[in-house]
Amino acid sequence: MGLMIILWIIFIVAASFTAFFAGVFYAKKHLETKIKQDVINDIQKAEKTYDEIIASAKTESSAIIRQAKLDGKEEAHKIIETAEKEAKRTRDEIKRAETRLEKKEASFDKREEQFLVKEEKLEEKQIEIRDKEERLDKLITEEEEKLYKIAQLTPEEAKDIIFNETKREYEHDLAQMFKEIKDEKEEEAERHSQWVVTTAIQRYAADYVNEGTVSTVSLPTDDMKGRIIGREGRNIRAFEKITGADLIIDDTPEIVVVSCFNPLRREVARLTLEKLVADGRIHPANIEETYGKAKKEIAKLVKEEGERATFETGVRGLNNELIKLIGRLKYRTSFGQNVLEHSIEVAKFAGMMAEELGLNVDRAKRGALLHDIGKGVDHEVEGSHALIGAELAKRYGEKDDIINMIQFHHGETEPESPEASLVAAADAISAARPGARRETVDLYIKRLQKLEEIAKNHKTVEKAYAIQAGRELRILVQPDKIDDVMADKLAFDIAKEVEEGVEYPGQLKVTVIREKRSVAYAK
Repeated sequence: MGLMIILWIIFIVAASFTAFFAGVFYAKKHLETKIKQDVINDIQKAEKTYDEIIASAKTESSAIIRQAKLDGKEEAHKIIETAEKEAKRTRDEIKRAETRLEKKEASFDKREEQFLVKEEKLEEKQIEIRDKEERLDKLITEEEEKLYKIAQLTPEEAKDIIFNETKREYEHDLAQMFKEIKDEKEEEAERHSQWVVTTAIQRYAADYVNEGTVSTVSLPTDDMKGRIIGREGRNIRAFEKITGADLIIDDTPEIVVVSCFNPLRREVARLTLEKLVADGRIHPANIEETYGKAKKEIAKLVKEEGERATFETGVRGLNNELIKLIGRLKYRTSFGQNVLEHSIEVAKFAGMMAEELGLNVDRAKRGALLHDIGKGVDHEVEGSHALIGAELAKRYGEKDDIINMIQFHHGETEPESPEASLVAAADAISAARPGARRETVDLYIKRLQKLEEIAKNHKTVEKAYAIQAGRELRILVQPDKIDDVMADKLAFDIAKEVEEGVEYPGQLKVTVIREKRSVAYAK
């Protein structure tokens, strides 16, 4: 029984091992079959992928080859086009060179023809000269025959003939003597005067002055414009009525323009508007009150400016009213030049020149500072500012010599002292320096035209040009009708005509050019 159990156990174990190994064998077989099938599938997939890659590569290579062919054709087309352009440019240059050569050949041919024509004209001139010589000999013979008949003339007729012949014969010598005398006398005076004026100008340098007839006032916001205008315009009407100035309110952002021909009144209006804007309360009653305050401030400032001018120029002992009038000149312009600064400048020029010439420096400065005092009130008083200023100076106790300086600086009377002439000269220097004044384009053009017209009225003048902004008149004369000595006399004559017939600032230079050109050709 026990043996049977053991055998049965052995059988079971053997069967188990047999079943295990059989299972392992079949599993191995199945696994190998599956692996082989997977490998075959992978190989098939790989072959398929390879075929696809090969086909894609062929497609891409074909596309690349086509693109390369297209790029090659385009590049070849560009190269051909560039070569054609270069060839065209070369052909054009060759053509232009050929054209230039043809023009030069034509020019040479033309010059050759001109030379031939000139030779023919030269021969004609020689014949003409011989004819003139024959006629001249004949005229000389006739004149000699006339001289024999002079005894039959009256004394007056003979005197006239001799005088006219002498005048024609010695006109050149007289002009030469005139030139020598003029040069001798003017050279020393001009040298000394130039030295005096140059020294004065070098010792004083002033700013360029350029002022207008309007002032601008900046506003904090554009809303302030409506408040300045007021309801139905009552504020702006009240402002213009009280101040006597116009307000210009346009689309310019945060800006109001104050316009008035009277600069002092314009300054008071500008200061009034600034105070109103700063205060913010803008109505007719406040406008009138603020205007009174502004007027007092300007009056104070005017006196301070007058005192500054007297201190700066060293002029002492002036009446207070004259000091105020001098201060008012700060708000007066003449051709764009500030009159107060101009008066200070004239005083310094006059003082410097008086010092160089040994004259009374204080008297020259005093007359120069007051020379335009009439411009402080010429808006209210009719007449020349020189005469007005003289009356004011006389009213406030100035001496007769100072009054004469004020009158003379514009030729209202004759000078009674050398200092009066210095004041007039200093006034001209200050007004004529570059940048000091401006004039309208119309007046400027008319002045230049007048200068050229004066020169062209002379028969020997060929051309005339006003240059250097009208400070020089350059004249070209006919060289065969005038010599160098007569050219000097012509320059002097034209300069005198300009002085008498044209108003111009400063000094004007008259230049007469006599140019003779002789041309000959060597063959």
